[in-house]
Amino acid sequence: MTDITNSPTLLALAKAHGGLNEAAQAVQATVQSAPGTGNTSASPAAEHQPIRPAVLRAAQLARDAEEKARDRQHVKGKLTARERLDLLLDTGTFEEIGRFSGGNIASGNAGAAVITGFGEVYGRTVAVYAQDFSVRGGTLGVAEGRKICRLMDQALAMQVPVVALIDSGGARIQEGVAALTQYGRIFRKTCDASGFIPQISLILGPCAGGAVYCPALTDLIIMTRENSNMFVTGPDVIKAATGESISMNDLGGGTVHSTTSGVAHYLGADEADAIDYARTVLAYLPSNSTAQPPTYAYMATRADREVAARLREIVPENDRQPYDVLDVIRCIVDYGEFVQVHELFACSAVVGFACIDGRPVGIVANQPNVLAGGLDVDASEKIARFVRLCDAFNLPVVTLVDTPGYKPGAEQEHAGIIRRGAKVIYAYASAQVPLITVILRKAFGGAYIVMGSKAIGADFNYAWPSSQIAVLGATGAVNIIHRKDLQKARDAGQDVEQVRARYAAEYERTTVNANLSMETGQIDAMIDPEQTRGALVEGLKLLASKRRVRATPRHHGNQPL
Repeated sequence: MTDITNSPTLLALAKAHGGLNEAAQAVQATVQSAPGTGNTSASPAAEHQPIRPAVLRAAQLARDAEEKARDRQHVKGKLTARERLDLLLDTGTFEEIGRFSGGNIASGNAGAAVITGFGEVYGRTVAVYAQDFSVRGGTLGVAEGRKICRLMDQALAMQVPVVALIDSGGARIQEGVAALTQYGRIFRKTCDASGFIPQISLILGPCAGGAVYCPALTDLIIMTRENSNMFVTGPDVIKAATGESISMNDLGGGTVHSTTSGVAHYLGADEADAIDYARTVLAYLPSNSTAQPPTYAYMATRADREVAARLREIVPENDRQPYDVLDVIRCIVDYGEFVQVHELFACSAVVGFACIDGRPVGIVANQPNVLAGGLDVDASEKIARFVRLCDAFNLPVVTLVDTPGYKPGAEQEHAGIIRRGAKVIYAYASAQVPLITVILRKAFGGAYIVMGSKAIGADFNYAWPSSQIAVLGATGAVNIIHRKDLQKARDAGQDVEQVRARYAAEYERTTVNANLSMETGQIDAMIDPEQTRGALVEGLKLLASKRRVRATPRHHGNQPL
């Protein structure tokens, strides 16, 4: 970091005098004995006049503050704000702004409870702010709010991502409504930046009350197993209001928000893991919505063909037999590397980032290992949110379909499957990035339509020979279409299961056959499983020139939130 506190002259003085405080005293004595101060004795130290005592005091104050931070944070198993920045940013790239803003050097106040500045992640500039819990509990007041808003204004002007490292006790009560006002300003800035520059929040300590909506408005929220907490009302308030006793972790810990509420997109094993995930995600995203994602060199090898051939063995012929769609994904992406988002939430759907032939893409897939790959309310929101993220930042979306439909039941209907399921439709239908869909096996009913179908706007749609595309699966359809015939067979004493199997075979031959979808133009081509990666590579190349078109002069759509 470029800063006077790291200047060679200052460091040399500190070394010569045994410390910054001692150096400050020596310089002060030199100033007092210099010509014009009443003391005519000369001193060689007078040549160091550019280093004022106040600067030395500021440098010592900064070092004392970091030492205090280490003592307070490490005992809790947490890193200091500056240690977190060191992990997040490329070595030596952090440029802090307003280091002592909100402080009083003369009285020993090192500054506001937030560190702001710019740095690089894999050579690309990002804006970052880190709340410092060792300073007044990391609470947010007027000084902190102004620093964060100034940083966000600069990030918007520079068109670079913003990463927030959250560790705060919330609004500073002593400053009253003035502190709350700062949250309002940050909310507004975050909304201004939404969809224009990537915004990532890491919750590395408490985040309570209205403060939770700062990260909630960003693109991704990352938490840790220990020490991360988010809740609107804390355990004490809940106890007083309802009588319910609950711990902070059970109320709003990282595990809860990663598995149950879906608030967190990734659960880090520790702070280092969480920060590394943020760096990894940034490597797939462009700096802003007007830029394209970075591309990476990739050289095809013989191993690619061997990996592609494995696809024939992964998906079972029996459509009732589950498999792990992650095995399919790893066979079609570069180096088998796939970065999941919402890995522990709504597990009947899989979403995440990967590269195909060096191009970053977003991947959406049904997971037959969970609910047979069916869509429920949580999976619908998980998919919709991710597709919107990809569309905002110019990442093509590759969709792998194997779903029997929407999860049935009163629970789902009452949970709002109509409203929440419609979010998937809106996300795909409004997306203007390249959309490529591959049907691996089952694609039934409304779930087939919403999962990146040709009708909803996909550019290229492929199907494996094992694919089944229909309104209903054979068994369900036969039970409806041939209800009377089955009853007659039962009344006649015939083997009903044998009759049902005969009707099912006929239904599969005449209705479920993917050739029918090719004939109507809903499927562009039938491909062998081992051809999947090649089809995606070629499709992405062809669609690289696709550009956005504003179809109507509307302000925005009214999507089903």
